[in-house]
Amino acid sequence: MLPLDEVIAAAEFRSALRSFMRESERVARQSGLTPQRYLLLLMIKGAPDKTEESTVTELARRLQLAQSTVTELVSRAEESGLVERRQSGVDGRVAHLRLTTEGERRLELSFTALETERRQLRDAVEHTI
Repeated sequence: MLPLDEVIAAAEFRSALRSFMRESERVARQSGLTPQRYLLLLMIKGAPDKTEESTVTELARRLQLAQSTVTELVSRAEESGLVERRQSGVDGRVAHLRLTTEGERRLELSFTALETERRQLRDAVEHTI
């Protein structure tokens, strides 16, 4: 028999997560971003090492997408003026990705608009644990 309290908590968490994702997509579009571009900008800016930079390889790992998919996503974001590449001084095969001023602006618009939803999702996570 499944523990009913845990099933309810898991269901509530999944509901909160889905709500957060839908609102994130809506807010991203209002800020002139596709949901995929919003996530790309968020992952670059939110690099775990706090450099606010990433590589295609690192993004593919974090987004759990094929490297070719991420390369295409980055190329389109670069063409749109949201991301810029800088060749590594250590390894010429590696490009470091960083947000442009416009990328920063659009990410900030989306991110700040989702403050309430982030808080609600954190609360849902705490009640699930």
